[in-house]
Order: sequence, then structure tokens, then C-alpha cells
Amino acid sequence: MSTIIHPQNRPLPLPHHRHLFPTKPPPHPPYSSSLSFPKPKSHHHRPLLIASTTAVSCHTLYYKPHICNDVNSLLTLLNLSVQYSDAELAKAVHACSLKLQEDTHLGNSLVLAYLKLGLFNHSLNVFASLSCPNVVTYSSLISGFAKSNQGSKAIELFMKMRTEGNLRLVFKVFDEMPQRDVVSWNTVISCLVKEGMYEKAFDLFRVMQGIGCFRADYFTISSILSACEGSNAFMKGKEVHAHAIRIGLEGNLSVNNVLIGLYTQCGRVRDVAVLFESMPVRDVITWTQMITAYMEFGLVDLAMKVFNEMPEKNCISYNALMVGFCKNGEGMKAVKLFIEMVEEGLELTDFSLSSVINACALVMDVKASEQVQGFCLKFGFGSNVCVEAALLDMCIRCGRMADAEKMFRIWPVEHDNSVVCTSMLCGYARNGQPDEAVLFFLRCRLEGTMDLDEVTLTSILSACGTLGFEKMGEQIHCYALKTGFVTDLGVLNSIISMYAKCGNMNDAIKVFDIMPIRDVISWNALIAGHILHRQGDEALAVWSAMEEAGIRPDTITLFLVLSAYRHTNLDLVDDCRKLFLSMRTDYDLEPTSQHHASFVSVLGQWGLLEEAEEMIENMAVEPKASVWRALLDSCRIRLNTTIGKRVAKRILAMKPQDPSTYILVSNLYSASGRWHCSETVREDMREKGFRKNPARSWIIHQNNIHPFYSRDKSHPQTKDIYRGLEILVMECQKAGYVPDTSFVLHEVEEHQKKEFLLYHSAKLAATYGILMTKHSEPIRIVKNIHMCGDCHTFMKYVSIITKREILVRDASGFHCFRNGQCCCKDYW
Repeated sequence: MSTIIHPQNRPLPLPHHRHLFPTKPPPHPPYSSSLSFPKPKSHHHRPLLIASTTAVSCHTLYYKPHICNDVNSLLTLLNLSVQYSDAELAKAVHACSLKLQEDTHLGNSLVLAYLKLGLFNHSLNVFASLSCPNVVTYSSLISGFAKSNQGSKAIELFMKMRTEGNLRLVFKVFDEMPQRDVVSWNTVISCLVKEGMYEKAFDLFRVMQGIGCFRADYFTISSILSACEGSNAFMKGKEVHAHAIRIGLEGNLSVNNVLIGLYTQCGRVRDVAVLFESMPVRDVITWTQMITAYMEFGLVDLAMKVFNEMPEKNCISYNALMVGFCKNGEGMKAVKLFIEMVEEGLELTDFSLSSVINACALVMDVKASEQVQGFCLKFGFGSNVCVEAALLDMCIRCGRMADAEKMFRIWPVEHDNSVVCTSMLCGYARNGQPDEAVLFFLRCRLEGTMDLDEVTLTSILSACGTLGFEKMGEQIHCYALKTGFVTDLGVLNSIISMYAKCGNMNDAIKVFDIMPIRDVISWNALIAGHILHRQGDEALAVWSAMEEAGIRPDTITLFLVLSAYRHTNLDLVDDCRKLFLSMRTDYDLEPTSQHHASFVSVLGQWGLLEEAEEMIENMAVEPKASVWRALLDSCRIRLNTTIGKRVAKRILAMKPQDPSTYILVSNLYSASGRWHCSETVREDMREKGFRKNPARSWIIHQNNIHPFYSRDKSHPQTKDIYRGLEILVMECQKAGYVPDTSFVLHEVEEHQKKEFLLYHSAKLAATYGILMTKHSEPIRIVKNIHMCGDCHTFMKYVSIITKREILVRDASGFHCFRNGQCCCKDYW
């Protein structure tokens, strides 16, 4: 707006008019009627009349100074200046008005007079000097510039009027305009489109076309096409496109650029390509939009081809390519492109920095994320709120929660922190800190710093599910019902998953059944819930219903279905085998390592270890450690040390980067009594800096989370818990419980091994639950890793002597202990 508003908000000086007001009067009037003018060539005497009017008016202003203080007199003189096209008189009146207190009517008249005299800059100066321009001021300027074919200036003024809250008056002015031209129609249509009022824009366009005297131009068509894109009105967009061709705008650059965006939005890649190839003129916007279009369709190679063929590139083109890489999961390519931008000295915008930060978050490379953060801080981008928010999210996605917490603590008060609060909540939920997520959520709600939207609700529901915090999950469900968020598919899918993880499959099924619309994630959530509860037949029944509904499965669906066969009968192994072998032909999906590992687990479930090993040996690609690990786990459960040794050697030769594999190999050796081999594996872990994920169990009582670690004494009721556990163990031993010390990885005396087993986290949690809950209530425990064999046996005996149901959810799923039996049938 700098072209309209003067920085000091006052009119610019008019130095060449100061001679009108000398300090002393001259000896005779500056103008007189005796001045000679050349005779006009026609019968009109207008030049003489103008001169006479000027002379008389200026004489009046000079010798009768009281008139300068009379607004009505000045208005009369202004009318004369317009009537006789006397610009000098209008300037004189303007000069007089500067000595008076601001008068809106006089100011508007000056604006209008200057416009009619063609002095547009002077009219803007007057406009800039007005402290409170009203709708008349704006309408005069907009109309004047529009009629003088200065459409861009008219639109600029129109948008300024809109930003100052006069939107309703804008339409009022348009309605009251006695004469309209294409520019005024375009201005209002453009305003409606930018406000998202697409239907009204369409209606106004139809009225404009119906009048007949106005022919739509490229600006009109571009605006309406933007409305079609914004409202996903593809068929209407095709009609407008056809109309553009009829009126000869098929080659217009602006129209075609908008059409590329429209056809991209509507998913018509072929139409986009044809349009691009047929364009007689292209600019950098065209090429950049094509990069965006191909990236939207996942055609990364074609997008790169367009980028390489661009005759001219700018930072926006690079940014578009970088965003496209991120959208298609090519984070490392985006990082390399950013490095290229830096090396070539290209302009880096906030958007460039945000894009490369998102790329680092995508690849989850800690070192790269630290380098990018350092770059941003070094060059001063860290003070930008968008960049800061992206940096915080990057730290979260790279597992740098401590750094994210530091950034959050110093987040500027003046910035809206609802977005970063949501990011922190998602971070806690994503990085295995569900209890921190819940506490953070409650604190933010208490302080009123977090808005509850679909993302927030999905994250807190996920945390509730991980914790098994059903009561809080129910409250979030109720809130979603009251606020209408249950119409969001993502929230509904999260509710299904939450109930399933909390052990409540009945409510999970109810939510699924009442969903008005379902996607593949909805079906996956229900199938996963049944598998978590070891209900293989029910999971396969959902899979059949999904196929009957015509829902196309994704890779996750088939992974879950293969996993479901672990919890069915041996007779169904052939069905599992057929499904695995038909993934390419029937579903056009390439089996991943996850699918191979799942199929291996099914074969291992039924003791088909040789077949599983042979299948891995014959894989078309090099099997990952996760596939061999699935077979090793089956060997551990089946106590098959012969195959287990071979598999262990293969895994260790691959130098896996996760500690769980080493733990599994170590447990296999210790189970077979090969303590020296077990300790060698542990030593290898220590040298590589791997640490075992500490076993943690928790129980929720009176809406509080009570966590326990092995030999944990941090709980305020530790003495009661430890004493209660000792009594519980003695009672279980009377019933036949014998501690299983085979997995204690310390070469110590037998009584010391039993001491280690006694205070495992799951046993501490179970004891606390028995002490604090009613006898009629089941004891619900959640564990972050697999239960050991001894704890599993112990829970069976606890269910006998206490006559209570004990539900334990560990990494393999739910264990329901009742009357000395477990639903997993001792295989998990």
C-alpha cells in the first residue's frame, strides 16, 4: 500500500503553488481580465472563460481571506474547478483546506475533484491525509481509477478497503454504482473468491454474463477458475474452460496457469500434461506449477525433468521441488537440493528453511537435524515464528524431546503457542512418553493454551490407548461427540484403536458399526484390535467383510491379515500361505520385510520352522534382520536350539542396530544353558553402546498412572507393595508355583536368581492392583515389552489364589489370566 498511503499520513507538499499565498500583497492582482489570449480557432470561447474563472476565483481567495475559512465557499469553488476543468483552482482550494480542521465532506470532494480533473496522484495525497476515510472516499477513488483504465490501482484500493473491515460496505457501493464496467465487476468477483465465498462469485459471474454488455476478460475467467479450484467444482471448471476458449482466451497465460492448478486439484494428470504442452507462452509460474502438479501425482521423475528443462529458475521453483520431495517421502533428496541452493548462492526464504527442516524431520536423521538447526540460528532465521515451529517439530520427529522441551520453554509469549502445544503433545505420544503426553495435555487445558482440533484429539486418544487409560479416552470420546469432531474420520479411527488397546473390543466394534463412512484405516484398526486380543477368527471375518465391501487393502492390511493366522487353527495355514504368495498377482502389492516376518511367525506358531527357514533362504532380495528375528523368536519359544544357533549367527553377522535382536539372541543362549555365549552377546551390546529398553509396567488407579520398574522402590507405598508381594509369592508357591530362573542372565547362586525374579515390574504392578482395587474388579496391567516366562507363570497362579481376572497387555498383545489359564495358550 506504500503507493497509496504516504508514510507520514499527510499530504505531500505542493511547492509550486506557494506563490499563491505571498506574505505581502502584490501591487495589483496576479491575474486580470485584460490579459490577452490567442483567439480560438472555433466559435467556442472556453479558454477565455477558464482564464476568467481562474482570475476571479484566485482574486477572491487572495483579497477575501475569510472565504478560506468557510467550507461551503471552498466546496463551491471546487465545483467551479471541476465545471471549468480548472486544475489550478482545485489546487488553491486544497492549499486553503490545509489550514482548516479536517472535514470529511471537503476531503471527499477534493478526492473527487482531483479524479475528475485527471490528477490521480493528488487525489491519493488527499486520501492519505484523511484520518478516517469513509465508504464515499473509497468508492470515489475506486470508481475513478476503474474508469481511467487503472484496474490494478482500483483493486489495490478495494483490497485495502476490505482489510479495514468495510466488506459489507464494499458490496453496498457496488450495488449503488450508477455505472459499472468490467473492472468493477472483476474487483467484486475477485474479492468474493479471496474470501472463499465461491457460490456468490459464481452467481455474480452469471449475472454479469446475463447482462450482455460486459464481456468477461482474462481476469474474470482467472478469478472464476480459482473459485472452481477452491470449491473442487471440476465440472464447473471445465465449463468455464470451454467458455474461455469460445471468447478466445485459450492462449492466455494467466488463464492457463490457473487451469493447471485446477486440473491438478481435480486429479487429472493427463489434462494437466496436455494443457502444458499446448501452451504457446509459458513463464516461471507455469513451469513451477507443473513441478507441483507432477509431485502431487507422485511422478517425481517427471517433476525433476520439468525442473531441469526450465529456462529460468528462482527460489520458488527450488522450493516447489523441495516440497514435492518431502510429499513423496524423498527427504534426503530435499536436503541435497537445499545444499545445492546454498552452494549456488540462491535466495533463501523462510519457506526454504521450513521445507528443509521438514525434510530432516522426514528422514529422522539426528545429526542432519542438528546441522540444519545450527544453520538457521547462525543466519538469523531462528527468530521467525514459522521456522521456530518447524524446528521444534523436527526435534520431536527426530526423537530430540529434550531439545524440543527447551525450545518450548522459551517460546515467545506474544506468539500463538496453540500449534506448538499440539506439536509437543504429538511428540510425547510418538516418542513413547504417553504419560507425559497426558500430563502435558491436562496442563495445557488447565492453562487454556491448547486448542482442541482433530490433530490434538487424535494424539491424546493415541496416548490413552498406549497407556490403557480408558476412562480418559471415554471423556475425549464424549467431548468429540459434543463438539462434532466425531464426523472426522481420523478421530473416529483413533477412538476405535483406543478402545481396542484398552481391552474394550465391544465399544471398538460399536464405534466401527455406526461410522457413516469408513476408509482402509478404519478396517485396519478393527482388524488390529482383534489381533491384539488374539481373536484371529474375528479378524479374518472383518477381512472378509472388507473384501465384500470392495475396499482395496493396503500393505498394512495384508500384514495384519497374515498376523491374524497366528491366532487361528492349524488347518488355516494353507490359506495364509496362499494369501502370502498371491500378494503380487491379486493385490498388486510387493511383499515387504514385514510381510515376510509375519508369515515366518505364522509358520513358527505351528512348528514349521524348517519351512520358514527355507522360505527365507529363497527370498528374491536379501532378508533383513527383522525376518530372521521372527524365526529366532519362534526357535526360542519352540526351544529349537539347532535352527536357533544358525539363525543367531546370521543375525549377528548382519550387525543389527537395534538392541532387541541382541537380547533375543542372548535369551536363546541362556535358555539352553550356554551362559558364556549369552554373556559374549551382552558384551558386544555394551561395546556398541546399545542399551536394553528397561522393562516398565504400570497400572491406572483413580485416574493416576502408577509406573513400576524392576526392583523399583520409588512408589510411596513401596513397603506395603514389597511385603504384599512376598506374601503373594509364598501363597503361589504353596499352589505349585516354581520360579523359572533359566532367563536370569547373571552367573550367581540360585537363591540370588530367585531374588532377581521376585521384584520384576509386572509382579510389583499386580501386587499394587490387588492391594488397591475391589475384589470384583479385574486387575489391568500394561507392560512396555514382552513378559518373561516366569512372570507369565506367576500370573496364572495369582489368578488361582486371588480368584480374580488379571489382564496384562504386553508387546505381543493381551494376556487374560483366569483360573490358572491364559488366553495366549502359552505362546506369545
